[in-house]
Amino acid sequence: HLHDKKIYLTINTLLKNSELEQRLYDYLNPFYLEGLDAVIVQDIGVFKLIRDNFPDLHIHASTQMTITGAYGAGILKEAGAERVVPARELSLEEIREIKEKVDIEIETFIHGAMCYCYSGQCLFSSILGGRSGNRGRCAQPCRLPYRVEQGNEQYPLSMKDMCTLNLIPELIEAGIDSFKIEGRMKRPEYAAAVAAAYRKFTDLYYSLGEEEYRAYLR
Repeated sequence: HLHDKKIYLTINTLLKNSELEQRLYDYLNPFYLEGLDAVIVQDIGVFKLIRDNFPDLHIHASTQMTITGAYGAGILKEAGAERVVPARELSLEEIREIKEKVDIEIETFIHGAMCYCYSGQCLFSSILGGRSGNRGRCAQPCRLPYRVEQGNEQYPLSMKDMCTLNLIPELIEAGIDSFKIEGRMKRPEYAAAVAAAYRKFTDLYYSLGEEEYRAYLR
């Protein structure tokens, strides 16, 4: 806040019933008292507890809530969410439809690692190694090589990283309010360099307009 930045705290994991009541409240309360701007939430139980105990704290719905359309976004808005991070599988047309039908902020993944499963709701890590991605402890088994019988080792589950620098006009025109960069398990220098690149080209689009921006990229 001293540097005029907003602070969002991720609580986007599934909690056990024994963790929901006093433990979550005790964990979150010190951040809230220091002026936390918003929390990112996956668990509906966590959502309700925060809404009941911290009624003026902004809640952002995590991509792991798997919001795929205006109906789900509308329900979350009625429940008190200020922002949704839609499922990563949505097209720009589907994102635009949410924005047109529901007056809610939209934050969308625009760069970084992609999960092979639906919107990050993966059980592979917990099955393979006892570390659940839905508990914030994914071991990224999709990045490992696998071999079928006597075949060569391959990486059938490891997806290419996302990069949308050339799609900035389309992203902005779709009504997206905030760009989300996947930086988990990355060095701070990586996150800083990627954020700076998108800041530069987003500002260029606003200053040049789409036609000149396209010419600049060429």
